[in-house]
Amino acid sequence: MRTSAAIRLGAETLLVDTTPELRLQAIAHGLDRVDAVAITHAHSDHIMGFDDLRRFAELQQQAMPVYAHPSALGRIQRIFEYAITDMGWLSFGIPVVEWRAWTGPVEMAGHRLTPIRMDHGALPATGVRVDAPDGGSLAWCPDCCGLPAESRERLQGLDVLFLDGLRHRPHPTHFTVAQAVEAIRDLAPHRAYLIHMTHDLDHAETEAALPACTEVPEGIHLAYDGLEVDV
Repeated sequence: MRTSAAIRLGAETLLVDTTPELRLQAIAHGLDRVDAVAITHAHSDHIMGFDDLRRFAELQQQAMPVYAHPSALGRIQRIFEYAITDMGWLSFGIPVVEWRAWTGPVEMAGHRLTPIRMDHGALPATGVRVDAPDGGSLAWCPDCCGLPAESRERLQGLDVLFLDGLRHRPHPTHFTVAQAVEAIRDLAPHRAYLIHMTHDLDHAETEAALPACTEVPEGIHLAYDGLEVDV
């Protein structure tokens, strides 16, 4: 299925991207609460499940905060122009949201959410770094073909890094597996997972061929549908 993540921050859950399979993913993995959404960019494989946010808003009886870079926010608002901000519409089956331009760190459930700019062709994307009160940290960085120097600085010292690794053949807007491994070695997280792979990769063969890196003590792995990671 298309790449998305539910990050549990204590009693609250941050959803990263609303894939076309959002409803199926939520049912399959028991996702029954979403307190906020971070959108990495406005490509269809990352936003076309947006309409299913209405059920989460109804369950919690509150508008859904939606964080995105201003340029992405404008595109999402145009595509889902029927989404509203009036809480009085919660019972009408329409997504009720709070649009929030995401240009700097924000707090959620005591955790710090930092936007990470990523190169992604003509449409830059935004990753997210999450820092917990106890010092734990992770970053979710799909859809990128490069990381600016400032972003690399913000991705240092991670417990877990999730990074785009599309396939072996070069692509104009995505890291190859080799490029992702090189970036991971440079960033040196404690553990790393490749995400956003295509059908071009055989999962078992690719996993077995990933190199052991002294810079990444717990290794580099391929993610998969339903993967759960504790940080």
